[in-house]
Amino acid sequence: MKVIVTGGAGFIGSAVVRYLIDETDADVTVVDKLTYAANLDSLASVTSSDRFDLRKGDICDLDKMHEIFRETQPDQVMHLAAESHVDRSISGSQEFIQTNVLGTYNLLEAARTHFTSLDEAKKTIFRFLHVSTDEVYGSLGPTGLFEETTAYDPSSPYSASKAASDHLVKAWHRTYGLPVVTSNCSNNYGPYHFPEKLIPLIILNALEGAPLPVYGDGSNIRDWLHVEDHARALWLILTNGRLGETYNVGGRNERTNLQVVQSICDTLDELVPAKIARRELIEFVTDRPGHDHRYAIDASKLESELGWKANETFDTGLRKTVQWYLDNQSWWAPLRKTVYSGQRLGLVST
Repeated sequence: MKVIVTGGAGFIGSAVVRYLIDETDADVTVVDKLTYAANLDSLASVTSSDRFDLRKGDICDLDKMHEIFRETQPDQVMHLAAESHVDRSISGSQEFIQTNVLGTYNLLEAARTHFTSLDEAKKTIFRFLHVSTDEVYGSLGPTGLFEETTAYDPSSPYSASKAASDHLVKAWHRTYGLPVVTSNCSNNYGPYHFPEKLIPLIILNALEGAPLPVYGDGSNIRDWLHVEDHARALWLILTNGRLGETYNVGGRNERTNLQVVQSICDTLDELVPAKIARRELIEFVTDRPGHDHRYAIDASKLESELGWKANETFDTGLRKTVQWYLDNQSWWAPLRKTVYSGQRLGLVST
């Protein structure tokens, strides 16, 4: 199979590419704009493979997308390219609308043009997987889980842009017959995670003895999914999922943000003891505007239909993640110095 992976130099995208090269026989073309959150070092272990190809390109450039489809003739597409950080969407929403909505439209049109040019045998093989987020569903109360039938109720510019892209993908299936499948995942964590997100930010701040910011009172709840479990799930959904369907991907690992931060502190205190207990560095800060209180995924459909199950619990996955950052300063230190030093993002100016 020849597979295009958009956003393949990003956090989840690079995990998918590493999985495809290491665990399948697919030929992989990475399409990435190489923004601040992309990192070719995350692909260093697979770039020497003769099944790996990198094409620098912006999904907002329709002509470029048509060109890449013509040249690579993919059998399948895994669409992960997106602006993804909620805080950045609060203070700079335009780029999120541009990339996540218009970019997805462009990719769908390039895929549709390519699909209609295929012979009947190739058409039966072609698939387009759109990778989305559980944030499109809004906020849960103290009980219940997000299901594939949960009504959309996005709260942030980021989640609204992803909700819009989800609707586009489903419309292109119903209107044009494009063979698509959609996934909506819970919060990912693991190696090669850009340090603006909660878990890598807390790990690196704690290593430096810097304050550990926790929004509000820290009671907001997320369901955590190890990125390598997610990569396996995406391949299963792409190759075996029912066309036109949505599959939720979650780790069944609900934790409050405060519990996550405390677990990181305790793990670091064990692995690299400091002069003080790192829990003492926790600082509660003004909450994020429109901060959804609770997310939790029901992954029963994925588990029962496709046989997927998360390999990592939150405890095992977090420990491996912390150890990875301890062992890979050469990956994150340049980012910390030149791209993002840990400052607060997403503040609304008045």
